[in-house]
Amino acid sequence: MIVAIANQKGGVGKTTTAINLAAALALRGRPTLLIDLDPQANSTMSFLDMATVTRSVYDAIAEPSVSLADVVVPSPVEHLSIAPSRIALAKLEAKLVGEMDAHFRLKDKLEPLRQAYPQVVIDCPPTLGLLTVNALVAATHLLIPIQSSYFALEGTDDLLETIEKVRARPNPGLRILGVVITMHDKRTALARDIRTQIQKVFGGKVFKTVITKSVRLEESPAYKESIFTFAPESTGATEYYRLCEEVIDRA
Repeated sequence: MIVAIANQKGGVGKTTTAINLAAALALRGRPTLLIDLDPQANSTMSFLDMATVTRSVYDAIAEPSVSLADVVVPSPVEHLSIAPSRIALAKLEAKLVGEMDAHFRLKDKLEPLRQAYPQVVIDCPPTLGLLTVNALVAATHLLIPIQSSYFALEGTDDLLETIEKVRARPNPGLRILGVVITMHDKRTALARDIRTQIQKVFGGKVFKTVITKSVRLEESPAYKESIFTFAPESTGATEYYRLCEEVIDRA
C-alpha cells in the first residue's frame, strides 16, 4: 500500500494526516516509510532535527546515482522511517523539465524498497505540479483531506481532473482510498453543512472518521512527536487510530 495524501489547497491538515497515519501504521508493527515531498519539509520537521538532514528526497529523485535507500533515515517512532525533504525540492521541477521520465522518478526509486516497506505514506505539496504527479504515479491509493470550512470543495475539480489524467496513462491502477474531513468543529452549523456537502459530492468515499479541531494535534509536531506519544488519551489520537483502521480495511 502506497498512500499519497494530496490536496492542492494548503492548510487542510495534509501533513497532520500524513505524520499521524504513518505513525499509526507503524504502531501496528509493520515497517512504514513516510516520504516528505513537500519543500516546506513539515513532515520531516515533525520527527527530525533539520540540522541532521544532509540528504533529501531531492537528491534521490534528481540524481541517478543516489538511491532512495541512501536518503531514508529512522524516526523516533519504532518501525517508522522517513525520506526527508529540504527546500531544494522546490527546484526539482526546473531541473527535470524536458526529461522523458520526469513523472516516473519517484516510482522508479521506490520500487527497490517495496519489500522492505510494505506501507508507504507520501505527504504531497499543496500544488498540482510535478512533485504531486510523481506521488500519484508512484501511489497505489490516494487519500484526500478536506478541511471542514466554507471553501472546502474549491479546487477539488482540478485535483480530480489530475487524478483522471494520471489514471489514463501512467498509473491506471490508482484508487481513491477516500476523503477525510479535517479540522471539523461540530459545534457550528456551518461545519455540519459543509460535512453534508462533502458527503453529497464524494458519497461512500468519505471516511466515517472525522478529524476534529484539536490544540493537541497542532502542538505535537513542535515536540517532534506523533499524537500517539504526545497525547495518547486525546480525541486526536483516537480519531487518527480509527482512520488508520478504516484505511487498512479499504486498502
